[in-house]
Amino acid sequence: MPETPTADDRLQVLEAITDTALGHLGQDKVMATILARVREVLGVDTATVLRHDPSAQQLLAIAASGIEEEVYQDVRVPVGAGFAGRVAAQRRPVIIDHVDETTVVNALLWERGLRTLLGVPMLAGDELIGVLHVGSLTPREFSETDIDLLQLVAARLALAAQIELSSTDRAAAAALQRSLVPARLPAVPGIQLSARYVPGTEPGVGGDWYDLFSLPGDRLGIVMGDVAGHGLNAAVIMGRLRSALRAYALESDDPAEVLSKLDRKVQHFEPGSLATVVYGLVTASRDSMAISLAGHLPPVLAPPGGPSVFVDAPVDPPIGVTGPRRRRTVVELPPGAVLAFYTDGLVERRDQLIDVGLQRLAGVVSADQPGVVCARVMAALVGNTPAQDDIALLVARCEPN
Repeated sequence: MPETPTADDRLQVLEAITDTALGHLGQDKVMATILARVREVLGVDTATVLRHDPSAQQLLAIAASGIEEEVYQDVRVPVGAGFAGRVAAQRRPVIIDHVDETTVVNALLWERGLRTLLGVPMLAGDELIGVLHVGSLTPREFSETDIDLLQLVAARLALAAQIELSSTDRAAAAALQRSLVPARLPAVPGIQLSARYVPGTEPGVGGDWYDLFSLPGDRLGIVMGDVAGHGLNAAVIMGRLRSALRAYALESDDPAEVLSKLDRKVQHFEPGSLATVVYGLVTASRDSMAISLAGHLPPVLAPPGGPSVFVDAPVDPPIGVTGPRRRRTVVELPPGAVLAFYTDGLVERRDQLIDVGLQRLAGVVSADQPGVVCARVMAALVGNTPAQDDIALLVARCEPN
């Protein structure tokens, strides 16, 4: 029977999990190195880390020492099922001395002849990050010292995994959002364009986006949207909405019908998701626009020689919310008129009513060059204060005759 870890053994593991020399390694190699040292100190034959996927309620093997096939073969264990699933569900150490299909979901463990398993949850505060478990090919008893030592390692690995996952998600979300917001506005006959996009200072990438696309018959589609939430999931939903809306726009000349189809798609395939969207369809003559609002703030219209106003169109429920039939409004666009589309991050502030921001926006939008209007709007509503939420602004001007 392996000896109980001594103070020197404990120190060896502590050094392993805090070794700054591991900093140059990738996360997978860091975990593999730590697991190998844990096996050596505890005298076990296997050590495995399974990461918790809260959306699927599963544990996914991401690092292993002893039975590396767990990672190579994409082993997944439902939370609550078998040994590892039980550790995750109960969030406490579990020891079993009978390893077969009645106690363990992963067939690799009993096929390799493991006799005893010890598993502990990987926690970061109240959040379950995953499960760390070790196994022995011979019967053995795990002591309280063994358990304490494994919990110490699990806490370190949980923090490392959480940081890595958060960093990866942020990078992926930012890259995805950058790919979805046009880096360069298209050249559109009869319309001048300018835009701004400013990420907010709140943690996680938001789901704001805008889109412009040409449609058959020299028409122009203009979209502004805001997916509820932050992070990679919001960015993924944003990408799906953008693609679906483009497809529906090719099928229908009615913005209300396009948004209705988008709503049905979201409620069926992304239940629980929520987004505000405005979709405008500008005619080939550039003298009018059909528009539908799904919970989104109305664009500002500034006609030449007149005061700017908010487009007078009914606001229907957001995408993802069941409501009455969506409505379309036709807006006349005089030559030289300016339209300003935006997300709520531009006009909302925690210390003031949204009406204050809306009034300020209407007061600075005028029938001027789009680049000038964008600069004026950002100076008046953003200034030198970092935005808390993402800001998207798109200004279009119908070229004068």
